[in-house]
Amino acid sequence: MATERVFNFAAGPSVLPESALRTAASEMMNYRGSGMSVMEMSHRSSTFQEIFDSTKAKLKSVLSVPDSHEILFLQGGASLQFSMVPLNLMGENGAADYAVTGHFAEAAAKEAAKYGEVNIAASSADKNHTYIPAQSELKLTPGAKYFYYCANNTIYGTEWNYVPEVGCPLVCDMSSDILSRPVDVSKYAVIFAGAQKNMAPAGLTVVIIDKSIAGNELPITPLMLSYKRMIDKDSMYNTPPCYNIYMLGLVLDWIIGRGGVEAMQKLRDERSSMLYDFLDGSSIFRGCAEPAARSGMNVTFRAATPELEAEFIRESAAAGFVNLKGHRSVGGMRASIYNAMPVEGVEKLVEFMKDFEVKHHA
Repeated sequence: MATERVFNFAAGPSVLPESALRTAASEMMNYRGSGMSVMEMSHRSSTFQEIFDSTKAKLKSVLSVPDSHEILFLQGGASLQFSMVPLNLMGENGAADYAVTGHFAEAAAKEAAKYGEVNIAASSADKNHTYIPAQSELKLTPGAKYFYYCANNTIYGTEWNYVPEVGCPLVCDMSSDILSRPVDVSKYAVIFAGAQKNMAPAGLTVVIIDKSIAGNELPITPLMLSYKRMIDKDSMYNTPPCYNIYMLGLVLDWIIGRGGVEAMQKLRDERSSMLYDFLDGSSIFRGCAEPAARSGMNVTFRAATPELEAEFIRESAAAGFVNLKGHRSVGGMRASIYNAMPVEGVEKLVEFMKDFEVKHHA
């Protein structure tokens, strides 16, 4: 059993800032003189309302969310948004364009097909999702109700480095890279993100939505899946994920204290470049994604043989670098280096990999 904190490279739930964890620990039994934990509070109480309002205001500021958009704190993860998006945006007998660049985008497209026509505007399946299609390769449908893409593909380690120009409402799953770089929110109809990678513990889903597109949900839309209802009730139609909203506020405090999303982008570039530079010169490791599409959050790589990969995963875990095993669907290795991963963690991982290479290089 570890007696000190390890370097956690999990794809989600993932590493959180230590300052946020320490503050949460200090306030666990008695939140700022309330005599109770945030876990125990009524979501209708004035104390929690202050937490809610503060967290929402901080997120709006950090991402420069315009007044045209609403921030929602929901549940169900990004996967529930695979249904919520088409139910609210597809319309009767509507069609939408989907870019399928990984597992979760494919799952979203299949779910949307239950509610309307789905056109695959682009797919990277022909090369095992190792690249991102260029703007010129997007096959756009006239009259599409929206265009959907996943900004960062955690399993395959690819990331969109441009915002698609599509001529219709833009919907984006930003679960894996939200808060890691500036975003022009005004370009999007809907941005959503499961919180368990860069924002908070699992259980909270953040949705940022242009208020003008809400209110046109299909008649079959379940009560809890209406964007308009959630906007009208300020995410509190029922009990929201209270403790995770509180944790998001603490994470945002850490991001603000470090210099905001601009500083997070510098850190992501520093960490990911360090690891990619090593992989590019390695004799036994190789990166999986094409260089132009490499993710700044999830670095996927392989070793020379499956046996060597298994040995690397065993040795790295014993050395305190945990959760480096790749997704079960693709194998290999994956280092998820979200905002809260210290630069030191990547520096030491690279040192370990260099030593491993010397030890195992034939």
